[in-house]
Amino acid sequence: MEILLTRHGQTEWNVLGKVQGRADIELNKNGIQQAKETGKILEDEKIDLIICSPLKRAKQTAELINKNRHIPIIYDQDVIERDFGEFEGINKKDFNFEECWSYKQNKKYEKAENIKDFFSRVYKFLDKIKEEYSDKRILIVAHGGISIPVNCYFNGIPEDDNLLKLAIGNCAIAKYKY
Repeated sequence: MEILLTRHGQTEWNVLGKVQGRADIELNKNGIQQAKETGKILEDEKIDLIICSPLKRAKQTAELINKNRHIPIIYDQDVIERDFGEFEGINKKDFNFEECWSYKQNKKYEKAENIKDFFSRVYKFLDKIKEEYSDKRILIVAHGGISIPVNCYFNGIPEDDNLLKLAIGNCAIAKYKY
């Protein structure tokens, strides 16, 4: 089984540096162009199934990538972005964003999804698709936050606990094999 993972295209909140968890923000013009370009990059790739976050920015990206391909798309809550609760919409410079991503510190917040709970959700999703689609090549269209535990699932959590360096950019593509 092989997994291709891409992050949604750019949004205005990405440009502004705002934390964008469950906020249902659409792609901006640049994000639409990025998704179209990613579609061109992937046009010769064999993809059996697309699993996509239900948020607008991911759905738009998946639909643009899938244009003229007719690959089945499944929208799955397990690949929705991390719930940032009280930090949603705040500029990343206005609080300790890196601390939110410390697996070792495992901070608990009033509303935001705890990092270990977030990783557990994504790991369970990856275990599930490994069972259900072992003979398939899957494209996951999700979020920068989702790309972090996916990377850790296959490569382990870095010793330096610097998880943010693992996040992929808008419409970047990562590949993983079971």
